[in-house]
Amino acid sequence: MGTPIGIHPRLVLAGASAAFVLAWSSGFLGARLGTADASPVTLLLWRFLVVTAVLGLGLTAGRLVRRRRPAAPRGVRGTGAVPRGLRRRRPHPRAVAHHVLVGLLSQVGYVLPVYGAIGLGVSAGTTSLVDALQPVLAATLVGPLLGLRVRALQWVGLAVAAAGVVLLVVSDLRVTAAPGWAYALPVAAVASLLAGTFLERRRPTTLPATTMLALHATVSAAALGVLAAATGDLAPPSAPSFWSAVALTALVPSLAAYALYWWLLRRVDVTVLNALLFLVVPTTTVAGAVLFGEPATGLTAAGVALSGLGVAAVVRGERRHAAPA
Repeated sequence: MGTPIGIHPRLVLAGASAAFVLAWSSGFLGARLGTADASPVTLLLWRFLVVTAVLGLGLTAGRLVRRRRPAAPRGVRGTGAVPRGLRRRRPHPRAVAHHVLVGLLSQVGYVLPVYGAIGLGVSAGTTSLVDALQPVLAATLVGPLLGLRVRALQWVGLAVAAAGVVLLVVSDLRVTAAPGWAYALPVAAVASLLAGTFLERRRPTTLPATTMLALHATVSAAALGVLAAATGDLAPPSAPSFWSAVALTALVPSLAAYALYWWLLRRVDVTVLNALLFLVVPTTTVAGAVLFGEPATGLTAAGVALSGLGVAAVVRGERRHAAPA
C-alpha cells in the first residue's frame, strides 16, 4: 500500500488510523448482533468461511491476471515480461508455519473469547473496554521483548487513557448481568493478540498482505470447523440478522481491520498502534448506546475525553522520538 501522489504521508497515516478504529469497533457490534441468534463458534466459523472464500477468489483473480500478461516479443528481451527479481515466489515453509501460529493467536485466540464474552451477556462496550487494557501490557512488555523504550510522555498518556477506561467501566458495569467469570474472556483475548503481535514483530516476514490474511483465515476456519463439529455448532440459523452479522464481521473486522492492523504495525511503534485501541472504547460505547441501548452517561463522556487525551499524548511522545535531531 503506497502513498497516493499529492497526499502528505501523515494524512494517509491519520486516515488509516481512523479507519482502523472504526473497523475494529464494528467487530464488537457485529458480535452483539450475531450472538443473539447463534453460538459464538457458529458465528465465527461462517465469518471465517466467508473471509476465506473472498480472499481465495481475490488471489485466484490475481494469478489469472498475471498469467494473461503479454509475453515478450522475440528478439526483445524483457518487454512485457515480469523481471525475475519481481516474480512472486512460493512462500517458504518456515514462513507459512510462522503465520499459522500468528493467525491462530491473533484471530481465533482473540475473537473467540471476545465473542464468547459478548454471547454470555458482557456488553460490547465493556468487552472493548477490557480489550483496551492491551496498550498498558504492551508498554510493559515492549522493552524486554522488542528492545524498545517507552518515553515518559507515553507512559503519562497511557495512564490518562487508563483512567478514562476506568470511568467507562464504572458506567457500564451498573447494568451488566453477565457472570463474573465471563470478564476473564476478554483478558485471555488480549493476551493472545499480544502474543501474536510480538511474534510478528520479532520475526517479520515478507509475505504479501493478502496472502498472509488468506492463510490466517484458512487456519482459523479449519480450527473453528473442528471445534464446531465437536460441539454441534456447525449448522447456521436462517435468521437474517445472523447473516447480516456474518457479512459485517467478515468484510469489516476480518478484512479491513486486520489489514489496517498489520499495515500500521509495520509503520508505527507498537505502543502507538495499541494506544489507538483506546479509541475503540468510546467508539463502541457510543455506537452500543445508539444501536443496543447500552449505557451512555456523564461518566461515559468523561471516559471518552480522557481516553482521547491519553492517545494524543502517546502519539505525541512517539512523534518526538521519531523527529530528526
